Amino acid sequence: MKILVVEDEPQVVEFLKKGLLEKGYETEIAYDGQMGERLALKGDFDIIILDVILPIINGYDLCKRFREKGLQVPVLMLTALGTTEDKVSGFDAGADDYLVKPFEFEELLARIKALTRRSSGLIQTSKVIKIADLILDLNKKSANRKDKSIELTGKEFELLEFLMKNIGRVLSRAEIAEKVWDITFDTGTNVVDVYISILRKKIDRDFEQKLIHTRVGLGYYIDEP
Repeated sequence: MKILVVEDEPQVVEFLKKGLLEKGYETEIAYDGQMGERLALKGDFDIIILDVILPIINGYDLCKRFREKGLQVPVLMLTALGTTEDKVSGFDAGADDYLVKPFEFEELLARIKALTRRSSGLIQTSKVIKIADLILDLNKKSANRKDKSIELTGKEFELLEFLMKNIGRVLSRAEIAEKVWDITFDTGTNVVDVYISILRKKIDRDFEQKLIHTRVGLGYYIDEP
């Protein structure tokens, strides 16, 4: 696997490069946004690890440029900016995941594996996401399974989209609540569980193969049978 790291902090670069090489990942380094753009568009990378605060071109603008130029490689943003607003800015720019500094290297590895698995197991073209026989059209805001139309409310659609974009990754209730409802998770509310139950009835109940799964004590995920 080939990884591009766009990061200007020497200590972080050495930490990432050493760890990734030890795990067998081929790694290239760009120390500013301009170099990162040139390498990303020229090289065949499986994932890009991108800092937000960079010389010349910042991470948000660089990620936008990647997407505008048709580069669909997964982007994992690294930053010390950890507010919900910062994360939303990253996702709006086209990032696939967001990791706040400081972080454990094992957490980074887990995110890398999840992103590369999603990119290989997910068919996404023209704003259409397909997992098994479930198809979500992001432009038409429609969902269907085995040619059966599935009626979803706005929030149900957002939840299903979030699950499908994270194929195979176990998502905690807290993360779902933050990304879909933009709220800090309160253990006194069961809004996530209620909506997951509704989605299961609409997505899985009438079909033999179940796509939405629970990892007890950890959260929910969607995956191919």
